[in-house]
Amino acid sequence: MSAPTAAAAASQIKERLGLDATVAGAEVGLSLPRERWLEAARFVKDTLGCRYFNWLTAVDYKDQGLDVIVRLDDVEAMVGVTLRTRLEPGQLRCASLTGLFRGANWMERECYDMFGVTFEGHPDLRRILLGDDWEGYPLRKDYAVDTPHAPYR
Repeated sequence: MSAPTAAAAASQIKERLGLDATVAGAEVGLSLPRERWLEAARFVKDTLGCRYFNWLTAVDYKDQGLDVIVRLDDVEAMVGVTLRTRLEPGQLRCASLTGLFRGANWMERECYDMFGVTFEGHPDLRRILLGDDWEGYPLRKDYAVDTPHAPYR
């Protein structure tokens, strides 16, 4: 079953998941606890029809932890749903979405490589952009940018 509008999608999210979503035009935004990440993504795919895995990233809020953010789209209805979950400092673990979306594979690996987020259940979680001997996670705010590294190998 597909939700033809963002407002209808937000209504179904409230009804079925008990979570409040925001709506702006054709965009739906949903902040949720880490424990409900996989459940919400499955609902958005299977019930709302958002089968296109657009992108996944993280945002570092230093002492407040990291947010993992994913954008899922229903390209036929032109509705997009953005899911956001907060990972507490030192608890950088999140369920992998690779079982639902093949496109999550490399984006989760990139998020692991750049931010250090461990995606539990990922079939091949290893660095994708940096060498295996790289130390640290360059997009985190605690990364020392003045650390000397050889630019090319």
